[in-house]
Amino acid sequence: MKKGIHPENYRLVAFKDMSNDKVFITKSTVNTRETIEIDGVVYPLFKMEISSASHPFYTGKMKLVDTAGRVDKFMSRYGNRNQKK
Repeated sequence: MKKGIHPENYRLVAFKDMSNDKVFITKSTVNTRETIEIDGVVYPLFKMEISSASHPFYTGKMKLVDTAGRVDKFMSRYGNRNQKK
């Protein structure tokens, strides 16, 4: 690997899936403002809308994850195009 091009501030960070409250802890350099305490240890917290724990491709469940009414907005715009008039 080339020297000097990779970040030096890797640390353990908690990633929280907001759709099902699953928490993953892994090393990352992501900037965070919040923290979370897990088993007596305080980790920086990064909140995600979707992860492998909630994405239909990984779970095998066809579940619509609606964020701020995007699915409803799409259905109102394009949902009735295939209906006969």
